[in-house]
Amino acid sequence: MRLLHTSDWHLGRSFHRVNMLGAQAEFIGRLVATVRERAVDAVVVSGDVYDRAVPPLAAVELFDDALHRLADLGVPTVMISGNHDSARRLGVGAGLIGRAGIHLRTDPSAAGTPVVLADAHGEVAFYGLPYLEPALVKDEFGVERAGHEAVLAAAMDRVRADLATRAPGTRSVVLAHAFVTGGEPSDSERDITVGGVAAVPAGVFGGVDYVALGHLHGCQTLTERVRYSGSPLPYSFSEAQHRKSMWLVDLGEDGSVSAERVDCPVPRPLARIRGTLEDLLADPEQTRHEESWVEATLTDPVRPADPMARLTERFPHTLSLVFDPDRTEDDPDVSYARRLAGRSDQQIAEDFVAHVRGAGPDAHEQGVLRDAFDAVRADETVREVAR
Repeated sequence: MRLLHTSDWHLGRSFHRVNMLGAQAEFIGRLVATVRERAVDAVVVSGDVYDRAVPPLAAVELFDDALHRLADLGVPTVMISGNHDSARRLGVGAGLIGRAGIHLRTDPSAAGTPVVLADAHGEVAFYGLPYLEPALVKDEFGVERAGHEAVLAAAMDRVRADLATRAPGTRSVVLAHAFVTGGEPSDSERDITVGGVAAVPAGVFGGVDYVALGHLHGCQTLTERVRYSGSPLPYSFSEAQHRKSMWLVDLGEDGSVSAERVDCPVPRPLARIRGTLEDLLADPEQTRHEESWVEATLTDPVRPADPMARLTERFPHTLSLVFDPDRTEDDPDVSYARRLAGRSDQQIAEDFVAHVRGAGPDAHEQGVLRDAFDAVRADETVREVAR
């Protein structure tokens, strides 16, 4: 059975101030063409279909168009909700849409109920694990303490239990939206840390033939059977080196896996350039970036006059301007933003405690801070979905 694995469409999202809807529509066209031209048997979409719980109308219309085009091809599609989606909204009409071969899996309680498809070699069971917000699903899965590994492990127990009841030789595919250990994140993914831990081990998914992951925006192979497709478009300059693609996966009669990358359309290349303003404007090496979307980091010791206007004369698609004078970390003029770069909310809060009282928080206080951040994040998730 040939699968096309994709995820993280983020329909409705912009790239800095650039509307990406046209590029997203071009990607949908490439996806549909690949399904038709490469004899794809099933499409899997591993979450974050939309960029937010209440997407703009134009994004909903593009999604509707994608569903119609896939249904017209007669190729089944299995799709789960991600941490950016409203599971309830995305799942509206799932029963009716399923009659057209578009299977939306947004209910955590149905983790052990697969979509069963068949080819010449027998059945393939597709299990959709939507994004599992630990604080909201721990009771459903009967885990004592909310955590990503605990709820995913409980969901996978249901998958394996159902698979054990099926005919010998039944192959299995799991769709999941999670941060799995070994994956390389980028700046454009929303933090899903719970209890100080964001990642879960790949071993949680043991016992199935292929795991189609979503959430991280770079295409990655964690094992031959566990892969991220990544987002089809870039959503931050940290993705400047990404090759945006989908996985074309052949699932053999014996459950063996072979995979090929299918490139997505590139609306415009990304470039991160760094140096003094005068050097960037004069350097012939930068000519190759003149038609790229550009993030320029200026290292001038004093902020130059009209830097954006001058940059856009040479690089008309400059979208981001960063000031980072070449200074040592202990220089008192180092910016606050630079001091905080790469630090988590938990670390910043602990540093604040140490600054105020002269000593950092003890283990109990660290736990209190962690629980507070988790509670706020879970509450924000509930509020966003309820809008």
